[in-house]
Amino acid sequence: MKKISLRGIFLAFILVLSSGVAQAAPGVSNFVMDARTGEVLYARSADTRLAPASLTKMMTLYLAFVELEAGRMSLNQRIRISANAAAEPASKLGLRRGSRIQLVYLIRAAAIKSANDAATAIGEAISGSEAEFARYMTRTARAMGMKNTQFRNANGLTQRGHYSTARDMALLGQRLFYDFPQYYNLFSRRTANAGIATVRHTNRRFLDAYEGADGIKTGFTNAAGYNLAASARRGRQRIIAVMFGGTSTAQRNARVAALLDLGFSRAPARAEIRPLPRLHLSPDRSIVVAQTNRSGVVPRANRAPRRIETVAVLMARNVEQAVQAAAVEAAIRAANSGPPVSPGPKFIQPASTELALIARPVRRPAFGGSVPLAPVEPLEIAPAPIRQTAINSASGNYGVQVGALRNRGLAERLLIEVALLDIDSFGDADRSITPEAVQGVTMYMARFVGMSAASAERACSRLQARQNDCSVIAPPS
Repeated sequence: MKKISLRGIFLAFILVLSSGVAQAAPGVSNFVMDARTGEVLYARSADTRLAPASLTKMMTLYLAFVELEAGRMSLNQRIRISANAAAEPASKLGLRRGSRIQLVYLIRAAAIKSANDAATAIGEAISGSEAEFARYMTRTARAMGMKNTQFRNANGLTQRGHYSTARDMALLGQRLFYDFPQYYNLFSRRTANAGIATVRHTNRRFLDAYEGADGIKTGFTNAAGYNLAASARRGRQRIIAVMFGGTSTAQRNARVAALLDLGFSRAPARAEIRPLPRLHLSPDRSIVVAQTNRSGVVPRANRAPRRIETVAVLMARNVEQAVQAAAVEAAIRAANSGPPVSPGPKFIQPASTELALIARPVRRPAFGGSVPLAPVEPLEIAPAPIRQTAINSASGNYGVQVGALRNRGLAERLLIEVALLDIDSFGDADRSITPEAVQGVTMYMARFVGMSAASAERACSRLQARQNDCSVIAPPS
């Protein structure tokens, strides 16, 4: 039988008592999640459809980050402010009709000040109109598994048919953290320059008062009450708690603090992060979600071309098999790229073009099974070293260093483990092991190279979000 700590029982008792008081205001719901695994740690009326208020802006910002990552928009892009955006009520930045302002300032204002005019301007810039953007928001919510959410605007102002739930907003908060760790620090900044004004965080009291709190979003309207989606980290634990329907800022903050305490008391100290399914989003195209079948293979329709050298590695049952497969693939590359050697080993050729296709990696692994892999015949092919690629080449490539180890084999293993952890970031990079003398000791630098500056920064941010060390290696100037 699973042991329950006295602290956990006490916190649960406090929550039950406090919920009785909070229920005096209609429309109260709570939800607590282990952000690493998605495990539900506490729920009360978590699927009740309620007004989300400015928690809506979490989706607006998520889709802005999608545009930035896809290269369809840039932070320095100047956005023209429409009459519709300029007319939004407070809280607002004070944008004027016909003016232009950089997207980075709109993002800061929406995230930190919860500016309604900035959120509307972002939505209109992405989809052409706020109504069309709201439909895009709802389609994205469905793809994320937010089953009880429907958006009618980009900012969360009260509107008929605009609703969400505590559970759904927790799912969205989890997405913001794990899909865009490079932008997540925005939600914990106390102040920021928003171009025409310096904005202050609407939730700075909670961020300052609760240990480990680093986001995410507050919301208030008369119809919604005081809402809060909060995330906090302690050690390797990360908890997301959402409350709808608070009666005041102080009452909301106290209850969310209790919810987070309960989450930390119930969540395991260590847990394997279960990455989420990859979303392929575009405002003017249908949304594709890369899902797995029971065998863990992504359907062919969702596959994208990948270099053949990653296929067997991704299909390996375990790290040891992946390392062996990588050595085989390296030997195949060496044989196919160099002059024929005779006599020599017989190199295996792909049986069909099927091997040249690899699914866009799914971030949430399938449960209860592993992917079959055809046996590798190591005796036929002498293991070859992973290709050495100069980080400071004339092409000016960037790289990500994930470790420095005394043993080359361990360095190879580390590269494979990291590649399997986030093949989205490293599937198109070259693996490089470079020996360097450090205080008279030979160390093997495990790096992914051949990356752009943006992709290297993004990849390292994703690793750091998973509590993995890394550093971006820039080419010499």
